[in-house]
Formats: sequence, C-alpha cells, structure tokens
Amino acid sequence: MAVESRFVVIRNGVEAKTFMDKKSADEYDKMLDMADNLSLMFSQSSVELSDNANEELSIFLAQHREEVLVALLAKKPAKIANKKSVEKATDAPIVEIVESEEKKPAVKAKKSKAKVAAAKLSEAS
Repeated sequence: MAVESRFVVIRNGVEAKTFMDKKSADEYDKMLDMADNLSLMFSQSSVELSDNANEELSIFLAQHREEVLVALLAKKPAKIANKKSVEKATDAPIVEIVESEEKKPAVKAKKSKAKVAAAKLSEAS
C-alpha cells in the first residue's frame, strides 16, 4: 500500500488545485492572493473592466510578477548570461573577430607621474 501526501489549495470553500509538494502549493496560494489583491485594486479604479477581464488580468499579472516588477522599475532585470552559457545554449561557438597586430598603430606607453619623478630623482643623484 502506497501513501501519498497531497496539498490542496482551497479558495472560498472550493478546491482550486492539488499539489504533490508543499512549496508548490504555497506558491500557488500566494499567486492567488496577489491576484485577489490586484482584482480588488482594479475594481476600485476608474478603469471599467468586465468581471472576466478583471479576473484574467489579475491572474496574468500575478503569474508574471517578476516581469511586472521589472516593468515598474521596482526590480532590476536579470543579467545577461555570459558567453560560455550562451554558447552551450545555442550549441554554436561564438566567434570573436580579433584584429591582427600589424594593423594597429604602435602606441607609446605613457609613464605615470610617479615613475617620471622617480627617474628624475635617480638621474639627479
């Protein structure tokens, strides 16, 4: 006999969804709480939405919380992946164009003020 633990999210006395782990159930419940808060906010605004549009919009925004926070400038966007992870993701090598040394004009290195002063002191002594 197998024993399974199931976590059921119940909203307003109605079973919303069943999960196999507590973390997923808690995340879903939190998303529904956010959607309820957004729905209440929309109903109090001057924008007229049908009940169906209000519910769909609220759930959509709650499900895409991270993108909404970035759009509202409340959170910084995720950093772009480095070259190695991009290369692995595309399975194609990234080609970098490197100019040959012959084409580059010779540039004299500038001495720092400290090195120039040290050189003058050693010449003076």
